[in-house]
Amino acid sequence: MENNREKIETILKACDEKKAYSFSVIDISNISTIADYFIICSVNNERQGEAVADEIINKMSKIGVKLIHKEGYQTKRWILLDYGFAVVHIFHKDERYVYDLEKLWSEGTDIDVEDYGIENWN
Repeated sequence: MENNREKIETILKACDEKKAYSFSVIDISNISTIADYFIICSVNNERQGEAVADEIINKMSKIGVKLIHKEGYQTKRWILLDYGFAVVHIFHKDERYVYDLEKLWSEGTDIDVEDYGIENWN
């Protein structure tokens, strides 16, 4: 976890700076080969979703972490950023509960975002 701690913190702080909310970090390393973590947040509208995604890409690039793949920029209702070690899911508030990734990946381990200095509000 220590190896990825700075990366996760960078992602969460980028989300927080753009006023995303309702953060979840799920360690899926023991149940999937997709990634080690899912990082999930909500936004209020499409423009905010794009701003959050752009901020994450910018901040991660500054610490030398390259984006592998991105999806969802067309509709901006569910933007996915794949960094290999983690997949970031930026959901429009109305879409998040439709897909309910937290329930789908409930066998993973929830990580308290407050350990990263982020206050989690819903």
